[in-house]
Amino acid sequence: MGKLKEGDTAPDFSAVDENGNPVSLSDYKGKKLILYFYPKDNTPGCTAEACSLRDGYGELRSMGFELLGVSPDSAASHVRFKEKHGLPFRLIVDEGNRIAESYGVWGEKKFMGKTYQGILRTTFVINDGRIEKVFDKVKTKEHSAQIIDSYK
Repeated sequence: MGKLKEGDTAPDFSAVDENGNPVSLSDYKGKKLILYFYPKDNTPGCTAEACSLRDGYGELRSMGFELLGVSPDSAASHVRFKEKHGLPFRLIVDEGNRIAESYGVWGEKKFMGKTYQGILRTTFVINDGRIEKVFDKVKTKEHSAQIIDSYK
């Protein structure tokens, strides 16, 4: 499936968060949701992105946003990542990359001359079941500002 674009219907999903609690897109019906996909807990870029979202979380919430992070890491890894960096939002376990595939963000990547399959760092803003904005050129250290500025 190709990457989703603005105006598309957001695919529903059912998974669990870092504490094993069920979470699905339908839980956020009628809310504005920032759904961000990142490759791996505790890596430099992913940590910078998560910490940027943590630091902007209060302002994002005051603007009416909910926030969920998604990666293929285990619940135990997510718990350690959240605790280590004081993340105030839920992290979804996407074992098997089903959610990433449904959003078109699982694909070919290149690093140090090697090609492999992985998460293509992307953020979707979903409003009333539709994709309102897509950020596929994420500035990890400034990601919350990217989102906030796009709504000013």
